[in-house]
Amino acid sequence: MDAILVEYDIRKNTVDFVKGGMVEEWVAVCRRFNDDVHRVRDVDDIETYTALYECFDEKDKKHYYLVKEEVSLFKIRRKNFLSKIGK
Repeated sequence: MDAILVEYDIRKNTVDFVKGGMVEEWVAVCRRFNDDVHRVRDVDDIETYTALYECFDEKDKKHYYLVKEEVSLFKIRRKNFLSKIGK
């Protein structure tokens, strides 16, 4: 799954690509932020990317990433959900 760093304006609900931003592997991004990532919303106006996520660093600063979600991500999320409720 691909991810790219973006700037997100919450008030205007707009997403702008960061100058010089590079496509990264989403799993590597999650590890870098110690899995402190949260899905913000669906993205349907930007080709190839399906969701916007916010990631928090050690100082609780927000960073936003556009992510191209794949079926494997939904399987992982479902497995984690079920394990948390004891199934």
